[in-house]
Parts: sequence; structure tokens; C-alpha cells
Amino acid sequence: MTTESNKFASLVPDGVLTEERFLTAQETAAARGVELERVLLKEFGVSRCALLNSLSKHFGCPFIQYDERTPVPSHLFDGLEPGVLRAGRWFPVTMLGDTAIIAAADPQDEAMRNAVMTLVSAARYEFRVALAEDIRWYLQDYLHAPAKLLIGIERTGLANWRSIMALWRTRLACHRTDHARARTALKLVRWGLAMVALSNALLRINANILKPHHVAILLAGIGMAAVGLYDYLKIRRVRMSAPWRHAMVDITAETIRFTERYHLEQAPAETHEKRKLARLAASITDYCTILRPVPASKERTHLARERTMLAAQRTIAASHRTLYARARTGLSLMQTGIAFMSLGFAMMQILGAGPDSFLDYLLVAAGFLMTVDGMLWYLPARKVKYGIGRFIPE
Repeated sequence: MTTESNKFASLVPDGVLTEERFLTAQETAAARGVELERVLLKEFGVSRCALLNSLSKHFGCPFIQYDERTPVPSHLFDGLEPGVLRAGRWFPVTMLGDTAIIAAADPQDEAMRNAVMTLVSAARYEFRVALAEDIRWYLQDYLHAPAKLLIGIERTGLANWRSIMALWRTRLACHRTDHARARTALKLVRWGLAMVALSNALLRINANILKPHHVAILLAGIGMAAVGLYDYLKIRRVRMSAPWRHAMVDITAETIRFTERYHLEQAPAETHEKRKLARLAASITDYCTILRPVPASKERTHLARERTMLAAQRTIAASHRTLYARARTGLSLMQTGIAFMSLGFAMMQILGAGPDSFLDYLLVAAGFLMTVDGMLWYLPARKVKYGIGRFIPE
């Protein structure tokens, strides 16, 4: 039995494999010239935990399993030669206090231990056995690009940023949806007040003689306006009191701050715009990422960078759309308010002002309140859009 076979010999007494299947795996690995570990994993369905348990028993030390969520400190692997790590089949995984945890395919290899003590600076060292495949994954994930460009394990870090941006875009989409609901509610208010104005005009044209259809139009108008106003006030109470709306641009800038790691120093484009969102958009160039010709790089890492940078662009665009949605809501209110103020004044001018002009005054008052409320929606969005106020840094 070869040395590599000895490492997995406990699979038979542990009941993971029969002796015949284990011998077949050895013959297959020898015939193909590949590692027994790979054959057991890929073709014989042996679990990674079973292999790690067997390795732990053979070497008499704990095992460590590859996990993308493990944040490896960059100072541990920065400057290490990939060739040395591949030859020794080891990788510094983490620090526990002043102890460096080393994952190694053969923790008892003296040459490997000497290399670790020479290249990794730590007070103490703890060697744990790992699968050879896991060691290769560590090397590929951490040493394929300069350490300063990495965020933990790079693809996991990029996926995390995409999730953060997706969450923020979802909140922005909810904000826009609420604005769409508010504008829909305003349409109901608009129709309701128009029917109230129509009922009032018909009543006064007919010498204040109340007819059933006058009452029906009036009641229908009041009902539509009340339903629309109720729905609008619910949205207004939530959106006007939400503190995060004041910092929307700042939060957008925070969610894309990781892009600084993926640009050359001269990459951010200059813009004459005063708007902060325009400056954020200009900071992401057309050639989103820096693709370095490193042989160990994986194409999916480059694609992950591209997806993440494009997600940053979508996040900025979502912030723009949200600002415009808020401005449209304000303009819709102002438009409706000015229209009903004009209608009220016109009815008083044409039909005459008198004791029976109560609804005319009501239309003017409602229009005035809508105009003021529309300005409250519109002006903050305009300030953010044109870079006025607290969103522009000193």
C-alpha cells in the first residue's frame, strides 16, 4: 500500500468503503496518474468530511476544510511565492491570537514546516491537515491578483457587495412604488374634486335647484376624493418622516465605495457637473475593471468584477430614478393644485361670488394646499439633483 493510500486506509474500517472498492479506487488512480483523493471524491462518492476524518486520524492533528466565508488576513499571504506554496502544498489560513493556523496536505513534512517558519511571521504555529484540492482552492482564490485588490476571498466579497447594492436598489424601488401609489391617489383626488366642482356648477346654473343627479355627482366626487386623500396621506406620513430619504445620495455613495479598489488612479473621469450623483457615475469608467494578465487568475473572477461594477452603475441609476419619482410626485401635486385654484377662481368670476360660493373657496383652498405640499416634495429632490445643500462635501 502506497503512502497516499495509507492516508485514507481508515475509510475501510470506518465502513465508508468496502475493501474491494478501496482497492479499485487505488488501481484507478494509479492507472490514470491522478491523486487517490480526487478519485475518491469524484468517482466513488466519498464525502469530504470522511476524507478529512481519515486524514486527521492518519496525521494525528485536527483538520481544516475550505470555506469561502473564512476571511484570510492579507498580511499572511502577501508576498508569498505561489510556487513555494504549491510545492509544499500549504497555505496560511488565519490567525488565532498570536498563533498562525496553517492548512497543509502533509502536516508532518519537515521541509514544509521549515518553509512556514521562515516565510510566515508568528509567535506560534498550528498545522492542520487539509485536502490537496482545498489547498489549490486557497492558492487560486488568494494569490491570483495583488493583495491590495482583494476583499476577503474576492468573489465572495464581490457577491456580498452585489447583495448590499441589490438590497439598497430594492428599497429605492419600494420608494418609487410608493410615489407611484401617491400619484395614483392624487388622480382619485383630482377626479373627486372635479366632480364636486361639476356638481356645484350645475347646481348654480340651475338657480340653486337641487336635483338627484347633482347629489349623486357630489357624493361620488366626495367619496373618490376621500379615498384618494386617505391613501395619499398614508404614503405621505411614511415617506415624509423617513429619515433615510435625506441621506439617499450618501447611502448610494457608501454602497459603491468598494469600486475604488478596482480602478487605476487615473481611471475616474472628470465631470463639470455639480451633482454628486453625476460625480459618482463619472467615477465608474467605461472599462469597468482592471484585468491583469496573471496566469493563475480565473475568468469568473474577472466576470464577477464586471457584474459588480455594472451593479454599481445600476445602483446609481436607481438613485436617479428615485429622485425623479419624488420630483414627479411634487410636480403632479403642484399641477393639480394650480389647476383647482384656477378652476375655483374661474367659477367665482363666471358664476359670481356669493354665499353659495363655498365650494369655490374650498377648491381654491384645496389647490393652494396641494401646491404647497407639491413644493415640499419637489424642492428637496431638486436640491439633491443640482448639488445644493448637505449632499455636496466641502
